[in-house]
Amino acid sequence: MGRFAVILYPDFSLQEITCLTSALSVWFEEKIEFIASENKEYCSEEGLRVMPTKTIADTNITDYECIILPGTINPLPALYDDNLIDFLKSGINTDVIFAAISSSPLLLAKAGILKGKKFTSGFFMQMAEVFPFVEKENFIHKGIVCDGNVVTGIGMFFREFAETVLRKFDYDIGSNFMRDKPEDYTEEELTFYWSEEDFSEFLEELKAYKQ
Repeated sequence: MGRFAVILYPDFSLQEITCLTSALSVWFEEKIEFIASENKEYCSEEGLRVMPTKTIADTNITDYECIILPGTINPLPALYDDNLIDFLKSGINTDVIFAAISSSPLLLAKAGILKGKKFTSGFFMQMAEVFPFVEKENFIHKGIVCDGNVVTGIGMFFREFAETVLRKFDYDIGSNFMRDKPEDYTEEELTFYWSEEDFSEFLEELKAYKQ
């Protein structure tokens, strides 16, 4: 069982989730699965091409403790991906935590995950008029909103989104998560050294490149 999975779809935004995924994988050594409807290349809105590690057909949503949904500049392909929406629906009445940023709360709304829950989103408000599954009365005009097992955020608050999800899992991220200012550091604090063990390991790896 994994702890975290990111859902991929066309034009997904890396920028909105990489504070979170970087902290999870680099700081806390969590293995993140990247799940999509099809085993094919997906292009992010930044132009990076990514392959999923699993398809929806090969997994159950309860295999994970947290499902992360990046925003997308073009939500329609994901919104009308029946396999993806059915996958999200299977998380109703489970303990899975859903973390959705920018436009991706639309997907949770269509899947019924947001039914009766307060949420925020970065989608254009006309979408709430177009799509009857969006509960406009539960939309909160804030950067980050938590309601039960759902964390939603607006894309410009990607750092706060990451911080909120990490704290939900009780990670020790201190009181100043990614807020440090470069001018607040001394020269000594900005000079980095490996431990002897790590340096020896690097030298061993280096040998293979010098042959």
